[in-house]
Amino acid sequence: MSAGLGLKRQFQAAIALLLVVGAAVSGMAARLYVSGGVGRSIFVVTRGVLLGLPLAWFLGIDRDRVRWVSPSRREIAAGTTLGLAMAGVILLAYLSIGRSLLDAEIVRDAAALVGLTRPLFFLGFAVYFTVINALVEEYVWRWFVYQKCAVLVKEPYAVYLSALCFTLHHIIALAGYTGNTLVTIFGSLGVFGAGAIWSLCFLRYQSLWACYVSHALADLAIALIGWDLLFLYGVD
Repeated sequence: MSAGLGLKRQFQAAIALLLVVGAAVSGMAARLYVSGGVGRSIFVVTRGVLLGLPLAWFLGIDRDRVRWVSPSRREIAAGTTLGLAMAGVILLAYLSIGRSLLDAEIVRDAAALVGLTRPLFFLGFAVYFTVINALVEEYVWRWFVYQKCAVLVKEPYAVYLSALCFTLHHIIALAGYTGNTLVTIFGSLGVFGAGAIWSLCFLRYQSLWACYVSHALADLAIALIGWDLLFLYGVD
């Protein structure tokens, strides 16, 4: 590859990262801190960018083609083992420390702004969060963002850079939903670690299956914590 072509690819990768990370951060901030229809509209638009831009960029600018990779038993087993371990750590951290740090009323007030304090709505959201959102995040942050990071920097720095990109909008979400600095710090470190692990899984298997299965199980643990905080903990 010529130096000029390499610089062009790096420039394009940097622009792609700025667009995706910018959409994720601005969308989450708008959802939590911009009231009314304006905040919801910004969030919907940015979600559309996150869904559509990676595939459009991959096909239109990279001029590559999408390849279907069937899951292997080894990948599913690895994803399940990793996901159960992650879920166990998340639940243990919550039950041992998190419950005492979190103010359930602050969590409920933040959740009420987006309708999550209605049990049936929350259950529907939990299914989406666990099954669909985990897949979308792997598609965006591993399949697309990690590969762009790998254009900009070499391993292992691409793993760390992609994990950082993945963490930024989660910092805003943790701060907005918990209102607790310690939870935000430790939760963000956990998200960064998980993002790095999933990037390594993608690097190892060259597919999203192990990443997705483990991500879904980790998100299931988070959904269980959400249910406890919203409907069980401290509720008479």
